[in-house]
Amino acid sequence: MHKILITDPISDNGLKILEDENLEIIYRPSISNDELEALLPTINGWIIRSGTNISKKHIEEAKSLSIIGRAGVGVDNIDINAATSSGVVVMNLPDGNTISAAEHTMSLLSALSRNVHEGHLGLMKGEWNRHQLVGNELKDKTIGIVGLGKIGREVMKRALSYDMNVIGHDPFVNQEMFDPDTIKIVDIDYLTTESDFITVHVPLIDATRDLFDINRLKMMKPSSRIINVARGGIINEKDLSVALNEGIIAGAAIDVFVKEPIDNDHPFLSTKNLLITPHLGASTVEAKEGVSKGICEQVKDYLLNQKMSNVLNIPIADMSILRQIEPYLDMSEKLGVILSQLIFKSVSSVKIECYGSIDEVKPITISFLKGLFNKVTDNRINFINAISVAEERGISISHSYSSEKISYSNLIMATVTTPTGKYSIGGSVFAENHPRIVNIMGYKIDVFPEGVMLFIMNEDIPGVIGKVGTFLGNNNINIASYILSREIKNKSAYSIIKVDEKLDKAKINELKSLTEIQTVSQLEL
Repeated sequence: MHKILITDPISDNGLKILEDENLEIIYRPSISNDELEALLPTINGWIIRSGTNISKKHIEEAKSLSIIGRAGVGVDNIDINAATSSGVVVMNLPDGNTISAAEHTMSLLSALSRNVHEGHLGLMKGEWNRHQLVGNELKDKTIGIVGLGKIGREVMKRALSYDMNVIGHDPFVNQEMFDPDTIKIVDIDYLTTESDFITVHVPLIDATRDLFDINRLKMMKPSSRIINVARGGIINEKDLSVALNEGIIAGAAIDVFVKEPIDNDHPFLSTKNLLITPHLGASTVEAKEGVSKGICEQVKDYLLNQKMSNVLNIPIADMSILRQIEPYLDMSEKLGVILSQLIFKSVSSVKIECYGSIDEVKPITISFLKGLFNKVTDNRINFINAISVAEERGISISHSYSSEKISYSNLIMATVTTPTGKYSIGGSVFAENHPRIVNIMGYKIDVFPEGVMLFIMNEDIPGVIGKVGTFLGNNNINIASYILSREIKNKSAYSIIKVDEKLDKAKINELKSLTEIQTVSQLEL
């Protein structure tokens, strides 16, 4: 009989799914370390929520463990690399809170437009502020949706039912995917200046951190309002407080924060025209019930029938093949992560070409997509859903293998097409599984993909390296390595500079302003 350990609260209906199959359940939401250590060698499945941390040590001690199920989306509390190395499948439930988050967004939108929170607070203090709290109808107003993943699209549907005009921005979608009478796809600046309401539904990454700082907030209409039910930090909290107190924008509703719970001296607690809620986006009976039942169903199906759903870490079932190609999967994913930080337009096609000793092309392609999408979507991308996510976004995918002799024993070439052109990158795995970036945009290079890197396109003239080095030195930025490549003399050159720490936006812009510099991109792996 399969034995399943559950160390976080799960609903009774979820437990019943397992009980009905006569699976042995060890339900310990408040388990001690000693009891956990004693149980680990005996379990086949482990179901958790956010309260349990599963380390490499736990996985190594759980010799019979084959499946970890996360009731929810986030898996930062699971050592996925250790699970993969041990052949343990990790599953989550990415869609469990989609409807709840979308509905909470609309709740905040409605409350904000009619000053519901201000009216409530006034009445609680004995005030009757009916005439001072005149609101706005949502009909015919323009809502700008930043991020058009599953939650963003559910918000779009609901906004349309309010007869709102919908515009959206997402670097990985294009207008062809949507009826132009339903939503207009625009750039972020247009969305910022033209929207009456803005709602964000993107992950928190370097490209979205402080996306709405004081400069962007000043671009908004004075009558506009902004909502964040996604991740704390997408809207700069101090800047938003200033913008509201100074009347730069009319209002905001915030459900997520940089630090949770917020401190008693948080600026939001004394900010005008602000509605805040304590991270309630997924806090519904239905969402909590849904993730409990969903993950129990998935774990049951895997243990009894080897059926995989929402798997995060196993691209192919044959573990012997998986171990052979694991270094190439890692290389391919890193290539995707790099391109995702270089591309700022919607992607129309992805082409993967494998050469030499790499003949398992499909998992390599999926791994690349996983890296390409993971930093730009509001759901975690895995080996099961990567292709369907690409198809949902109208992206065509092709892959090929060739055994022809090349300069490397193996090579992965990835080409991504956007409305502004093609972006290409190549990677190889050297002896002892050392990955290298060997080609970018047609320029031959040799870079170990890790840490913080500056990708610079510059004029191929004397003195550029000196100017860049002086700039970094003057800003106390240490250079770890400086790789330069060119194809034709006196045209353009490509530099990849590995540095010991990230540059802030101001320094990046200052570096871009050097006369000889054409483009600068900062990447982080």
